[in-house]
Amino acid sequence: MGIVQRQGLRNTIISYIGLALGFVSTALVLPNFLQPEQLGVTATLSSVATLYAQVAAFGFASVGIRFFPYFRHPESGHRGFLPLLLGVPLLGFAVVTALYFLGEPLLLPWYGHDAPLLAPYYAWGAVLALFTMLYSVQDAYLKALYHTAFSSFVQDILLRVLIVTGAFLFGLGYLSFSGYVLWFVSVNSAIALLLTAYTAAIGELHWRPTRQVLTVWPLREMLGMGAFTLLGSLSGSIIMFIDTLMVGAQVSVAAAGIYVVAGNISTALAIPARSLNKIAFPLLADYWKQQDLPRMADFYRRATRLNTLIGCLLFLGIALNLDFIYSLMRNARYAEGTVVVLLLLGSKLFDGITGVNGLMVVTSPRYRFDLIFNVSLALLTILLNGLLIPRLGMVGAAVAACIAQVSINVARTWFVWHSYRMQPFTWRIPLILGIAAVAGVAGWLMPALSSPLLTMLLRSTVLTLVYGTLILVTNSAPEATAFLSKLTQRKH
Repeated sequence: MGIVQRQGLRNTIISYIGLALGFVSTALVLPNFLQPEQLGVTATLSSVATLYAQVAAFGFASVGIRFFPYFRHPESGHRGFLPLLLGVPLLGFAVVTALYFLGEPLLLPWYGHDAPLLAPYYAWGAVLALFTMLYSVQDAYLKALYHTAFSSFVQDILLRVLIVTGAFLFGLGYLSFSGYVLWFVSVNSAIALLLTAYTAAIGELHWRPTRQVLTVWPLREMLGMGAFTLLGSLSGSIIMFIDTLMVGAQVSVAAAGIYVVAGNISTALAIPARSLNKIAFPLLADYWKQQDLPRMADFYRRATRLNTLIGCLLFLGIALNLDFIYSLMRNARYAEGTVVVLLLLGSKLFDGITGVNGLMVVTSPRYRFDLIFNVSLALLTILLNGLLIPRLGMVGAAVAACIAQVSINVARTWFVWHSYRMQPFTWRIPLILGIAAVAGVAGWLMPALSSPLLTMLLRSTVLTLVYGTLILVTNSAPEATAFLSKLTQRKH
């Protein structure tokens, strides 16, 4: 097994463990130790640092992966590529940091009466942004070297364990909240330093700059590529974090904390789609290379059906058992996010039902349109949040997310159909949705028992039995029938 296969297998295992650990820690553990306003402070810091770091890096994480093959030369330290890869982002960081501190009198007042909660940690946002940027650039460098498993481990597993450890220490009284924020910033910074140590350990930490680096590939073209990718990555981050920032600014930091927990609960529905996308990306790229459009169209339909099948079950499983999930949190205020969870679940379900349309676009010859879609989605999200949050509070942010996701996915689906005459829907999709509706009503009609746990077990059992039985009887998902047949054959 070669290095790419080994690293890929390790990354897959780490990714699944990290997704499960992330859901448990952010949706269930942290809310039991942190008040909504405290969770809102760390979420705001993290969101600001991510956007800050991406602007400062100027897209050079993607540049590192894109152009490194032209610089690869172990004997010369890859012709001084690492100092260049770090130098441009550090220069950008200096500029953005100056603006960040000069803008403090303008930025903090956005948070109104909650500004005093954030003011003591404003400078820590710059520290967190610096190490977030260094991590992303070093991670790109290691990916270019085909060493990806370690960075995945520290980001997806070690960091989450350390953050939960800090929350335990805070809950047990060993840390004040200020101490926890320092812990939060420190462990996020430490993983960047761990990558530096790992890069040195594998003999690839080449700090010495060379003039040769400027002769391999035109710097102007690399900067242009960085600017292009910056728009795409920044749009993605805005889509992920702007609602938290705007809820904190227009409602309260506590509402932002409640919104973050609700968002984390809803992310469970996105896990299967993310896993499928990791397989779909290289597969679709290969179909485009071979110009095998019939097989691509078939995969498009099957992926959509699979996402619909699993997504509907997860949607109903979470929605019917929200009382149980929130009962696991000692602070009842987090349950104020119930409607937010349902709306965000709906947006993620629609995203899954519309299939892999985003990957279809980004791997196609017309891949540049993906940037247009991402920028449009980011702008639409900001606009809708600005209109709806003042009227509906944090629910307005969730409504905005739903409208934006539905709109952009309809546009992407139409674009793929208009450009390549491929669409993901068959008669089985409405059948699965109808079955899901029947199973959901069956689960909802179950009476509440003496404890939330027993109620959860009863509803989940009824939901699964009704849903699974109707799916198999109607053969609405041939993949599920084939999987069950294989299991049956193994038992016999």
